[in-house]
Amino acid sequence: MSAVPRVLIATGNVKKLGEMAEIMADPRWEIVSLADYPNVDAEVEETGLTYAENATLKAEAACQATGLAAIADDAGFEVDALNGEPGLRSRRFMGEDTPFDRKMQHILDLLADVPYDRRGCRFRAAVAIAVPGRPTVICDGVCEGVVAREMRGSYGFGYDPIFYVPSLGLHMAELPPEAKHRISHRGIALACAKRRLAELLDPT
Repeated sequence: MSAVPRVLIATGNVKKLGEMAEIMADPRWEIVSLADYPNVDAEVEETGLTYAENATLKAEAACQATGLAAIADDAGFEVDALNGEPGLRSRRFMGEDTPFDRKMQHILDLLADVPYDRRGCRFRAAVAIAVPGRPTVICDGVCEGVVAREMRGSYGFGYDPIFYVPSLGLHMAELPPEAKHRISHRGIALACAKRRLAELLDPT
């Protein structure tokens, strides 16, 4: 009987790791993290010009360093009234060490006089799956929303508290994990990744 393959989720973000591990959980493989490989340096500089390029850089570096199938993502918060910013710079916006509460408040301040019909935004994600000896596969996910006028909710992380989901009448951070995973950019991309990973790991 063959051993269950290990699948490495290549992120140093503990909250993102938990979210990705929950969605990717499957009896066909064992989920592991970079914490399980303390001697492996899989950190890469995000020099890509797209989410897919950054996700690929991270997944392929982790795959090469460990010899395992590796999954990595890159995602961003795009605000129409800010010409798509912070976008690719979402994590680095106002500096990586700046708390997200301050980043969100700054965006709310910038949009203080912007009416509802011009507050469109979206979360966009790309997930890369790197399996030894196979071409890297990309899955994408997008979730459309509106920039709220205040922060609400305690679930999730990042910009979730100011992301209003009109179809639900709730902020993303007000959604419990199982509800968020069904509609979120990362949830959509990882649902695709789960299907594609099964195909890539299938020995037949």
